[in-house]
Amino acid sequence: MLSVFRGILFKKPMEVFLSYLGSSGDIYEKARLYGEFVYSLADYNYSFSDFLKKAVYEDENKYIVSAAKGCSLPETLKINAQSELGLFSSLTRLDYLTLAPELDGYKFNYPRFDNTPTDIESEYQNRISNIGKYGYGIFAASKMFRVSKNEIVPVAYSDDVSLDMFVGYKEERQKVFENTKALALGRTAANVLLFGDAGTGKSSTVKACANFFFEDGVRLIELRKDQLFELPYVMGKIADNPLKFIIFIDDLSFNKNDDSFSMLKAALEGSASAKAKNAVIYATSNRRHIVKESFSDRSTADDIHHSDTVEELMSLSDRFGITVYFAKPNKALYLEIVHALAKNRGIIINESELDVKAEAFALAKGSRSPRAAEQFVLSLL
Repeated sequence: MLSVFRGILFKKPMEVFLSYLGSSGDIYEKARLYGEFVYSLADYNYSFSDFLKKAVYEDENKYIVSAAKGCSLPETLKINAQSELGLFSSLTRLDYLTLAPELDGYKFNYPRFDNTPTDIESEYQNRISNIGKYGYGIFAASKMFRVSKNEIVPVAYSDDVSLDMFVGYKEERQKVFENTKALALGRTAANVLLFGDAGTGKSSTVKACANFFFEDGVRLIELRKDQLFELPYVMGKIADNPLKFIIFIDDLSFNKNDDSFSMLKAALEGSASAKAKNAVIYATSNRRHIVKESFSDRSTADDIHHSDTVEELMSLSDRFGITVYFAKPNKALYLEIVHALAKNRGIIINESELDVKAEAFALAKGSRSPRAAEQFVLSLL
């Protein structure tokens, strides 16, 4: 019987496991439930111990939440948690013969499952001691998240881009890297605006930094511009979490009457309702001034404080503590990127011929960019 980690009882492998243990009588029913149990482990590499570790480490319960906040824990809670963790450890020592001895000898298809003896209790206490790196709940295993239907959910297949994959823009990326490092170390970190030409690697830079500092407790939550009204909800969910968070807004721009403008402005200015101490906002934009302004917006007919209005619209980007400009690469940098990507892909071609084809590709695309270089190299495969 579980009281601390009770949520694990409702996960499919555990539900089927308990149904199997509770079954009696008909050997065919036991065989069916056993097969269903092994099948339920498919998402965990058919490993019962992998399932148990993931379920335990990601479970959000009173014990882990209180420990993360540094709260005093009732003795009964500690005893119950220790007992249940010991139980999970013992389950990692089961094998198929121990679990289903009555099926042995029958002419069944007797599927196997993996199980590696693991001291889950010791590992769990280690995770609590380093809670600022490991986290808990849904943030324990995944690197990147998004908001869907008013819920923060893991990105199923997150971008695994790494910093060593880039060519060029070293100084620009170093600024973002150093700021993210400060966030990971719990020092003061700034909100960052990465702006410049399309395809220059702004979004990839943010994701690469999040990947690099994952083991230091950094997680990325992506919001679309139309989801900015969710900012208070997101900040509220992570405010007491021991991890550090990058709130990532890609391809940001506003029209002057956009309702979400004020929400982002409040977060950048540190409004208590829209900003968490353990979070920074990283945004990318193709525009330095991320509020679109037309000539008609300059009319003063209906606004007696017109200059103040224009200033507010145009200065949103100035509310970011750090702005990093990713310029369109010149010819030399573009070809340097092409050469590096071609080498990484194992493409062997005369350098002069490669340069001519790369320039022709860029001309057809209408511009040089790291994205164009990557697309060109892929076209050679």
